[in-house]
Amino acid sequence: MSSGAGQRKDAPRPYFFLSYAHTPRINSRGAADPNLWVAKLYQDLSEAILQITDAPSGHPVGFMDRSMHQGQKWAERLSRELATCRVFVPLYSPRYFKSEACGREWHLFSRRSVYQRRPTAERMTGIVPALWVSMEHYQLPRVAGELQFNHDSFGAEYATEGLYALMKIAAFSSEYHTAVWRLARRIVDVAEQTVIPIGQVLDFESQPSAFDPPDNADQVRISVFSYRERELPPQRSAFWYGEQRTDWQPYRPDSSRPLAQDAADIARSMGFQPTVNEFEEGAEQLLTEERPDRPCVLLVDRWAFLDGRRAEAVRRLDRRNLGPVAVIEPWNREDQQSRDHERMLDELGEGVLSVSRGSRQRPSLREEGPAGAPGSIEEFRGEMERAVMRACTAHEQQHRDGPDDGPVDRRPSIGP
Repeated sequence: MSSGAGQRKDAPRPYFFLSYAHTPRINSRGAADPNLWVAKLYQDLSEAILQITDAPSGHPVGFMDRSMHQGQKWAERLSRELATCRVFVPLYSPRYFKSEACGREWHLFSRRSVYQRRPTAERMTGIVPALWVSMEHYQLPRVAGELQFNHDSFGAEYATEGLYALMKIAAFSSEYHTAVWRLARRIVDVAEQTVIPIGQVLDFESQPSAFDPPDNADQVRISVFSYRERELPPQRSAFWYGEQRTDWQPYRPDSSRPLAQDAADIARSMGFQPTVNEFEEGAEQLLTEERPDRPCVLLVDRWAFLDGRRAEAVRRLDRRNLGPVAVIEPWNREDQQSRDHERMLDELGEGVLSVSRGSRQRPSLREEGPAGAPGSIEEFRGEMERAVMRACTAHEQQHRDGPDDGPVDRRPSIGP
């Protein structure tokens, strides 16, 4: 990326950058977007700022990332906005401070110098935090604790409940409008009382998080059991594979990126810190340690079960029946090659994953799409969210309960 923001000195700059943690959908089918409430807050803030200021028509009042599109262009857009905005507005929630992307946004903005236009009793930082939910019983990371921001000035109910409750509960309607007006007023005051020069547009993905390092419960291992192109059996096309086993993407052409990257983006949007590796890289730990050191989601390509030697390690893991390890068997109902070998693949999977499949419907590649075998990229994304939560919940429960007394009675179901 370039070293400058690539913007004229007299070009209009957005008043604020709304930094928030994306909330996952409860389910993948027909559920409303939970981030629409954040979008409404952004709209209300923008309208209030337009009323307070003389910003011209078409002026970029603020910025909010609605896209969730990962990749180079997405990262460049975030970096540009963070280099030019006048005020940074982090939307506090427990999920926010677990988000690596939010930590990078905070870091990039806080690198910019802040100059006071006139001496005041309060030193302004250019950061105006807002409470999405109450943080009364949550330990803030150091960078947030050092702000010492007085949330009571936006209203007693706001300080106690947070903006989300004020929006959702009709009885708090007037308190919501009061809090938004005062937040908008605060953003404008900080923008007018400080000079924050345009910063450098840096590589977003390479920036560190401003927040404290996550503990193991906040980390998720994404393991991929599949093939490299050069390892494929004669009856399998290389269309779905790449140089590394982690390059596997069964949903081409709907998604051109490796499936593991899609999975990592989903975990990241939920506030977790994902790592991606081939199954073999972490297999020894999963097969020998009493308890996994972090939750794990295993993405299984049933074609790889044709390699009996490698499949044996997955069978051993399945027999261990570890709660913090969730298994997903992605398939593509448009993959005719897999449909032609349906019976063979189904029998292979049954022989290797008999425990984790348990008593639920036996996965197959039939058109209707069985439980636990997402048949499209959208179904996979919804299943990935649920798998992350199952693995993390089991991991936390296991560490609360102490050493295992025996096998887990029931593995969390992979299906909806």
